[in-house]
Parts: sequence; structure tokens; C-alpha cells
Amino acid sequence: MLQGQVERLHNTEPNEIKQEKGAPITWVQEWKTAIKRDKYLYLMAAPGLLFFLVFKYFPLWGLLLAFQNYSPYLGFWDSEWVGFKYFHEFFTNPDFMLLFRNTMAISLLNIVFFFPIPIIVALLLNEVRSLLFKKIVQTVVYLPHFLSWVIIVGICFLIFGQASGVINQLIVQFGGQKIEFLTDANFFWGMLTAQSIWKEAGWGTIIFLAALAGINSEQYEAAQIDGANRWQQMRNVTLPGIRGTIIVLLILRLGQVMDVGFEQIYLMSSGPVAHLADVFDTYAYRVGIQQGRFGYATVAGLFKSVVGLILVVTANRVAKKFGEEGLY
Repeated sequence: MLQGQVERLHNTEPNEIKQEKGAPITWVQEWKTAIKRDKYLYLMAAPGLLFFLVFKYFPLWGLLLAFQNYSPYLGFWDSEWVGFKYFHEFFTNPDFMLLFRNTMAISLLNIVFFFPIPIIVALLLNEVRSLLFKKIVQTVVYLPHFLSWVIIVGICFLIFGQASGVINQLIVQFGGQKIEFLTDANFFWGMLTAQSIWKEAGWGTIIFLAALAGINSEQYEAAQIDGANRWQQMRNVTLPGIRGTIIVLLILRLGQVMDVGFEQIYLMSSGPVAHLADVFDTYAYRVGIQQGRFGYATVAGLFKSVVGLILVVTANRVAKKFGEEGLY
């Protein structure tokens, strides 16, 4: 008889056992148990969760301004509701295509030229055998990240300025004519991309160096036994080892394709290049803050977010179809 009860318990599903012992465990009880078990981990994650709640999720209520003729004197709930009026005005505005062209052009240049640079730098640093030299190079390439865009643009003006820039002074000394690097439309987008590379490329290598550290060293040993040289090891072992990280970061970068940054472009813009420097960020600042059209400016921000979301979802599905893990 005892053996029969043991066999019955063996063949009983977990939910059936819970039913025999009492009421089944609900998701609330499981959640409480998980918090009690991992309370210190949740405590460590609390500041990050609080940051996202306060600065990312709570401000989503502000998107309702896109449907309002918002007035600070009337308040959020008493302002006039205008429906999709600002959406129609935004998409039929003659400036829309100009803003879209400039934003996409700058973002595309960043993806094509800026995104691969941290990968290349990380691969080169991974091949360095001198630990001291590697640390020195890492420190040098990380430093620009901690400088504000005001300092970066100021340095750029000192180097490429037409009146007293170092480059133009050298050109004049060698008998040439000064070049308008900062006010020539042919150089503007390239200058923005070069600044982004100099400021953030080194900092971007951190994630790729961490991914490189996670590659099993036995794979390199096996490749050496098979007679692979350093270039072949990089191509057949290193790059496949960080491919997942590259794809995830590329998907995240596509989510920011409409967000090219306000401060850098605002500081670099001037009269001769104004038609190239006007992007959604600067337009929202000019219309929303300077002109007080908060609802209309919110439409521009909402449009950026929707486009970013669509690109992330699409890129993630494409990655999964090609057998990659993707973002989620």
C-alpha cells in the first residue's frame, strides 16, 4: 500500500500536490517569496529602478500635451483639448521634410562611421600584450567622454576656427588660403560625426572589451593548434564571440536613430549651416521653449519615440529570423 502511494505521488503533477496540501500558490505569494529570498539583490537594483520610474516612465504622462493647447496658467487638466490638430500641423509643415532629412543624415553617418569604431578599437586593444601600454591607451581614449560638449566644441573652434584656428594658421604659413571648416556646409555633418567619434568611441569600447573577456580561451588554443594566425583567430573566434553583443547594441542604436543630440548641434550651428543643423531636437526647443508651444513641441518628441520603437521591434525581428538572440 505504501508503494502505491509513493507511485501516485511520483505521477502527480505539482499543481495537484498543492491542491491536496491546500490552496495553490498564487503569483502574489511567489512574488513575495522571491523578494524575501533575493531582498539584497532587489535592494541593489532599487536605485536603477527608481531612476527609470522617475525620469522615464512617470514623464510619459506629459505626452498628453500633444493633444492639448497647454497653458501653464490653466494647468494640465484645465487646458483646452485639441485632439490631433498639432499632429496634422506638424506633418504638413514645410519644415518637416528638412528636419527629417537632417536628422536621418546625421544619424546614418553615426551608424556607418561611428558605430564600428569602438569595435575596431576594442579588437586592437585585445591584441595588445603589454598591460601597461593597454591601460595608458584606454585612459587616453576614455577621457573625452568626461568632457562636456561645450568643451568639445570649444576645442573644435580653437583647432578649426577660421580666424585663429590652429589648422588655418598652419595653412596660411605654408602659403595656402584659409578654409571655412565650421561654416562650410560641405564640412558640417562630417565635423559632427568626427566630434562624436572622438568623444564617445573610447567609452564605447568598454562593453566590447567585456564581451571579449568572456570568450573561452580554449577556442584560441584550438585555433592555434589548427595553425590559425592572429588575423584568422580574430576573424573566426573573436568576431563570432562578440557577434551577439554587436547585434544587441546595433538594435539599441537604431532605437536612437531620431535622437542625434541637442547640445552638440545647437553649439555647432550658425547662420551659414542653419539649414543643415535644424533637427527635431533643436526644432522642439525653438518651438516649444522659446515660442511656448508646448503641445506642438511634444508632437515632435512623440514622433521620435514612435519611430525609434518601430525600428527596434523591426530590427529585433530581423535578427531573430537570422538565428540571433536579439534584444528580447
